[in-house]
Amino acid sequence: MCSPKLLPLCLAAVLAVAAPGERAFREETQKWRDAYEAGLKAENGWLSLAGLFWLREGENTFGASEKSSIVLPSGSAPENAGTFVFRKGETQLRAAPGVRFLINGQPVRSPAVLKPDSAGEPDHVTLGRLSMVVIHRGDRYAIRLWDSQSPTRLNFQGIRWYPAKESFRVTARFTSYPQPKMIPILNILGETESNPSPGFASFEIQGKPCHLEPVLEGDRLFFIFKDATSGHGTYPSGRFLYTGLPQKGKLVLDFNQAYNPPCAFTPYATCPLPPKQNHLPVAIEAGALNYGHAN
Repeated sequence: MCSPKLLPLCLAAVLAVAAPGERAFREETQKWRDAYEAGLKAENGWLSLAGLFWLREGENTFGASEKSSIVLPSGSAPENAGTFVFRKGETQLRAAPGVRFLINGQPVRSPAVLKPDSAGEPDHVTLGRLSMVVIHRGDRYAIRLWDSQSPTRLNFQGIRWYPAKESFRVTARFTSYPQPKMIPILNILGETESNPSPGFASFEIQGKPCHLEPVLEGDRLFFIFKDATSGHGTYPSGRFLYTGLPQKGKLVLDFNQAYNPPCAFTPYATCPLPPKQNHLPVAIEAGALNYGHAN
């Protein structure tokens, strides 16, 4: 035990030991944040989204012409690039004469049937600086469009974050369900989809008990949550957080890695909303702040 005379030396020794650990934590957090922003800025990142076009049964023409069913960004494509023929849940790409597409990086012969995202990894259609996939939401199908020259991508100013705090990296107790439970998740389109949840995480922050129910995505858990900062510094609808799978009934939740849903950056995303059981009674002052807002 330190005597009063030696207290300054004892404190200095403690800080010397603690500093490397704190520094490593901050460096790890910054590395994760840099990788997250790099993904946003990638050519196929969320900042490049440039359109979401719901398919009608039958022929859906697309190109730069204003007369097209799907109008592509000016200067990005021929006036008439082709047609998406949509019938009974199947989408077929038919190229206009002289227009060449790549599907998953390979030249293809037209017509070609496109696999939607609900069938696993969707087929990626490339035309110059543009990329397109078929997405399936509820009973509807759409063409999601990326443009590497999107103004949102070109004008990106970076993400603002709360300072990294180790107190918001918590170890939770994870209670597994006997079998995965299907939980309803509402999205911004007003559609509800059921997703498998393997259990729930229990932890304490600011002296208050908290519970979060994730959905299972491969070998990761996906948390969609809302807290007292939502709409008061952070994105109003809530934020996202991924973790690994629990180990021996424990799970690390690092809220310093909580990030904004794609809808914070683009109107062309179809973001899920936090279920009521994931509305936390505390302010999680960690992770990403609201994009493009000063407070």
